Amino acid sequence: MFTGSIVALVTPMQKDGSIDKKALHHLVEWHIASGTDALVVTGTTGESATLTPDEKYDVISKVVEQVAHRIPVIAGTGTASTQQTIEHTHHAKVAGADAALIVTPYAIKPSQNGLYEHYKHIAEKIALPIILYNVPGRTACDLLPDTIARLAKIHNIIGIKEATGNPERAVAISQLCGKNFPIYSGDDATALDLMLNGAKGVISVTSNVAPRKMHDFCSAALTGNKALAEKLHTELMPLHKKLFLESNPVPTKWALHKMGLIPEGIRLPLLPLDTQYHAELQTALLEAGLLHK
Repeated sequence: MFTGSIVALVTPMQKDGSIDKKALHHLVEWHIASGTDALVVTGTTGESATLTPDEKYDVISKVVEQVAHRIPVIAGTGTASTQQTIEHTHHAKVAGADAALIVTPYAIKPSQNGLYEHYKHIAEKIALPIILYNVPGRTACDLLPDTIARLAKIHNIIGIKEATGNPERAVAISQLCGKNFPIYSGDDATALDLMLNGAKGVISVTSNVAPRKMHDFCSAALTGNKALAEKLHTELMPLHKKLFLESNPVPTKWALHKMGLIPEGIRLPLLPLDTQYHAELQTALLEAGLLHK
């Protein structure tokens, strides 16, 4: 089982949009040294929708090889197409990923039965642990608790990233699926509520910029140290909010660039963070001790 602070890792890019493999290598080592408990690569924060299949396979392969089993590596393999998702998940398995994170098909708006068959088909085709990923705010597709409970009976569907931002949804899933089906928060701002109610960790955007504090926060929440968890949660909240001033990962990549960790590249149709937000995000980074005046 995966637990704790799981970073939804950005994909570093040069200004021309090409992947910066050297920066990626340094980011991975920084996360391991900072206590990050697992990595998600080529997920939505990693701009998966604009990476080619070859680029995804290359990133997954290189990170798996570099990590060398020090922490788990989870590959984002979901697309709007069932067949393409099978192909991407197969590549992740070949590359040696520990699991696949599979977002619901975006834009298509399948029925709940269609979603069930989508995930069932993938799970039957590829013998790799699968974590469901529900983020209706980005996909216009909501995987409902009853459907999740059906999918939880499939042996290699091992958990869900729940990113509705609604703690009551996680409670409903837990009641239907039981404690042996892990729930991971996909929303940093509500992660404390979810973990105090049984979630096993958070697949986090904020951990891109504050990996040590996110690890400490998750550790406190998961070991029952509510007072420390609440303190760290309060300290992290400005980052949780400011990292969504524009669509993820735009603010996060800008912050990492300001921190000197990655180049400023991002791919169209996303653009670098609008200048009107620079001072606001920079203030949050300074207050968090992530930048120095």
